Amino acid sequence: MSGGDKFQGISLTLTVRDEAEAKERFGALSDGGQVQMPLTKTFFSPSFGMLADRFGVSWLVLAGCSDG
Repeated sequence: MSGGDKFQGISLTLTVRDEAEAKERFGALSDGGQVQMPLTKTFFSPSFGMLADRFGVSWLVLAGCSDG
């Protein structure tokens, strides 16, 4: 295989405790990468975002769903 490996067709999911941790992890993973969807509130999470890190690996980052 010439060139580097390509990470296509999958996304890794990182679920964290709260919005503050989501922001911290999202920032670290997106450093040198590409944000595809900034962290935002959704119907299933108080903080959810998508990105590709500097190696081309796709990530979904979300804060744990609230109990109420």
